[in-house]
Amino acid sequence: MEPAPGTNVTLRDVAAASGVSLSTASRALDERGTASRSAAAAHVRKVAEELGYRRNSFASSLRRGETRTLGVLVPRLSDTVMALMFEELERAAAARGYFAMVATSGDDPDDERRAAETLLDRNVDGLILATARLDDELPRLLRKRGVAHALVLRTDGESPSALGDDEIGGYLAVRHLIDLGHRDIAVVTGPAFTSTGIARLAGARRAMEEAGIAARDEWLIAAGYGIENGYTAGETLLAKHTGKRPTAVFAANDNIAMGIMAAAHRARITVGADLALVGYNDIPLSARLPTPLSSVRVPLDQIAGTAIDLIVNPGKEPHIRRAMPTLIPRESSGSPRHT
Repeated sequence: MEPAPGTNVTLRDVAAASGVSLSTASRALDERGTASRSAAAAHVRKVAEELGYRRNSFASSLRRGETRTLGVLVPRLSDTVMALMFEELERAAAARGYFAMVATSGDDPDDERRAAETLLDRNVDGLILATARLDDELPRLLRKRGVAHALVLRTDGESPSALGDDEIGGYLAVRHLIDLGHRDIAVVTGPAFTSTGIARLAGARRAMEEAGIAARDEWLIAAGYGIENGYTAGETLLAKHTGKRPTAVFAANDNIAMGIMAAAHRARITVGADLALVGYNDIPLSARLPTPLSSVRVPLDQIAGTAIDLIVNPGKEPHIRRAMPTLIPRESSGSPRHT
């Protein structure tokens, strides 16, 4: 019997119209495994399509004790890296049969906890945190409660984490500058409460120590990850009254590097000639700037897939997994005029 117009088509309707049992119709329309190629299953799917049947995957997931949904917490989606990271997480989740939903925290621990509780209230199967500060209590609380979760792009050293090898990335950036002949090198890192800022600075220091270069404290600046933070740091490093200025700068992300570029332009310093500059993350804009920016590329797609797997396939070792970064040299880095 054909359902009345305007009513929701149920699995029972499909089974009746197909002339099969309810369990047979359910197996034919189950999207979790490989679709049956039998004539009976094909007939059921054809009838379901003609009737306009739509499987309620949310209800069936709840019956199995899961929703096939993952919550993603990011500081802000206005940050290019965070937006790109979420897109990769969304793709990786979809490839594994999951749906990803995002919430923002503004890097505020209280807002982060509230957003996490909101996502958990929606019965997500796990949380992915791109917001983990080293002093953040949320990962510890999630571990204590047994909530499936993974940190992405950052780590607290304990929770499952998927990130780039930030220490190697910082090393590659500064080693590149050293190989070009620079010895007066400044480093503008991210916030001190992030594992990324600490690790990238550690890599930069290791490269300088290997080359016998003493890092100058006034040239090691901790900043935020925004363009305005880079501009302020650039003004400090390139001010005329400071005497000797660095000939090269490693910026711990591309936004910082772009801010330094703007400060250099205002000070009539030419990036790539008077000042070498290397960023981090290699966002799409980096290659399209008036002076294309050398940057350390991080494989966001690989990191996203790893983060999802840490939740949906737990128990595999190691639980902190680092992807290898790659240096992408462009016109912004160059050798000093006087070595």
